[in-house]
Amino acid sequence: MAQVHSHSEVLLLNKFSFCNFPSKLLQRKRSCSFTRNDAVLPDHRRVQSSSPVALKVAVADDVKKSSNDTEDHIWDGIESDVLPHIQTLRRFPKVELAGKVALVRFDSTILLNQELDPRSRSVFNALFTIKYLLEFGAKVILASDWSNKINSNVLSAEYVADVFSSALKYQVVTAKSLSYKISLDVGAFKKTDILLLENLSEFKEEVANCSKFAQLLSSGVDIFVNDSFSLSHKILASTVGVAPFCYACVAGFHFEESLFQLRKMAKLDEKPYAAIIGGGNLCNKAAALHFLASRCDGLIFVGLMSFQIMHALGLPVPPELVEKGANDAASDLIQFARDKHITILYPKDFWCTKIHHPNQVEIFPSHGIPDGWEPVDIGPRSVEEITSTITKCKKVIWVGPVKFRFSSQYSYGASKLTGMLCKVSQGTCNITVIGSMACKAIAKVSSSIFGLNMVESGSAVWEFLKGRMLPGVSALDRAFPFDIDWSAAYHDPAQPLVVDIGSGNGLFLLGMARKRKDLNFLGLEVNGKLVTHCRDSLQLSGITNGYFIATNATSTFRSIVASYPGKLILVSIQCPNPDFNRPEHRWRMVQRSLVEAVSDLLVHDGKVFLQSDIEEVMLRMKQQFLEYGKGKLVLVQDECDTKTNQGGWLGENPFGVQSDWEQHVIDRGAPMYRLMLSKPSCVK
Repeated sequence: MAQVHSHSEVLLLNKFSFCNFPSKLLQRKRSCSFTRNDAVLPDHRRVQSSSPVALKVAVADDVKKSSNDTEDHIWDGIESDVLPHIQTLRRFPKVELAGKVALVRFDSTILLNQELDPRSRSVFNALFTIKYLLEFGAKVILASDWSNKINSNVLSAEYVADVFSSALKYQVVTAKSLSYKISLDVGAFKKTDILLLENLSEFKEEVANCSKFAQLLSSGVDIFVNDSFSLSHKILASTVGVAPFCYACVAGFHFEESLFQLRKMAKLDEKPYAAIIGGGNLCNKAAALHFLASRCDGLIFVGLMSFQIMHALGLPVPPELVEKGANDAASDLIQFARDKHITILYPKDFWCTKIHHPNQVEIFPSHGIPDGWEPVDIGPRSVEEITSTITKCKKVIWVGPVKFRFSSQYSYGASKLTGMLCKVSQGTCNITVIGSMACKAIAKVSSSIFGLNMVESGSAVWEFLKGRMLPGVSALDRAFPFDIDWSAAYHDPAQPLVVDIGSGNGLFLLGMARKRKDLNFLGLEVNGKLVTHCRDSLQLSGITNGYFIATNATSTFRSIVASYPGKLILVSIQCPNPDFNRPEHRWRMVQRSLVEAVSDLLVHDGKVFLQSDIEEVMLRMKQQFLEYGKGKLVLVQDECDTKTNQGGWLGENPFGVQSDWEQHVIDRGAPMYRLMLSKPSCVK
């Protein structure tokens, strides 16, 4: 076998050669700047002139800030299936946005609010998602649903387009294609960079997650950006159905921020940790309350659920405030908290009004509300007890409103609670506020809400706390959960890298690692049990140039390999399961996102080796690599091999090391279909 030539720096791996990566290119694309040469758009596409330099600086600063804020490596036992790591717009290659069409599913409750508060982190992130896409050259299609029951003219698509034009300083044009069930004419982008689709609430196919409607929504779309976290617990055509029709599906900045807050909320990094719980419907939220009791040191009930706790404790509660069937669930929660030594607080007094004379207001102890009086808010003694508890905490979440029946005009408890939380947040206490009503209450009393963690979607959070999978999250592409310590993975992490996608039981990679000590070998395999087996084999054999990762390489290949300190010289995909190569199956192994990542990260003169025992699978893989390889990959013809199969397939495995399935196929006398692609040095 040929060795590395020190002068020419050419590496020969059996018959196929690889050139070393020039040192100046060893810095990966993820470190490139957040600017574009063509950042300034033609004047007819802007409503008002805004500084492109200022926008570039804002993009760079906020993405940098976001990258520092959203790293989270520890889940403290939270199942990844419930809240998996996903691909985000922040991590998506910026160079891949230029010229692409991005469908942005935005949250109308945030961006169409009559009192659009620029101080709100949610508003800032939601607008920033759109501006970010425009800054890096993408065309944007906006989609959402909004209520127009009061006055359909006020919230017409044209009105919404005007709102966005004013907020973004770009012209937004309506595109009415859904009503006529026709594909969007992308020629409309000649006059603008932003198109707004019709109100999705007018289409029953949206709620039904109709596949044909989802395909219509995504016509002409390259990238789906979900920035509507408030709908992540629902299955809609615009949040779930569109995913199979877009080659990349990522989370916008608002969506990513909300997920980060959920992870942060679930962690046990700061103690004491208390949860302030408002709202009602304890039966439906019992599982979520048990989860909070397992994480927190104290549960503080301030809403309608407090009456169910009091009733289960044997305290007198007005019958009309007792939730039917909630007593057993409340008793179970109380016993669970006692077993865990978790404190449960409930209001000790209430502001009450006379039922037939609502202007009469008095304070009564919680165990002594007279007949004919209705509790409308927590009293001063309750606020004092909550304040005493919270000031001792390092971490607090507030989920659900401080609200009772007929209490909309009374806000003593909410005002005192928000004021106290804002004051505590100025110190060392980490405060997370969840739900639209709680967030609005905070915004009314605080001028520095950027210091608090805000998640406006209470419904999605409750579903997460129940341990349920959020469909809107699951529909997005997966991301590898953390950066890899390559120094721990390999004895010499600077050696050239060979990646086997779908490495199975590792027979091919282990054999290659023994044969070529001067290379590092990485296996990416979705089956975690097989990866564990491969790692055990590495340890037993003493191999220091091999490593295996359990992951879906189709969506995580770029994030994993881009962090490798050396150069990528070879990628192999061998005998992928044909069941995953049906055209309608979104998660098939070889698809556009993977091919583009391979073609981008592969060193010049690097190779891609493909093989399968099913010719149809090979033809599809060949077509995908040639179509989506950006012109960087070309077929390699083996002139020395006289046993080349008909159809241009390679007749022999060029590496002399077989996978287990390849051995099985050859042993039964069946053919193998193989080909090699190369990334010529003349290609940029």
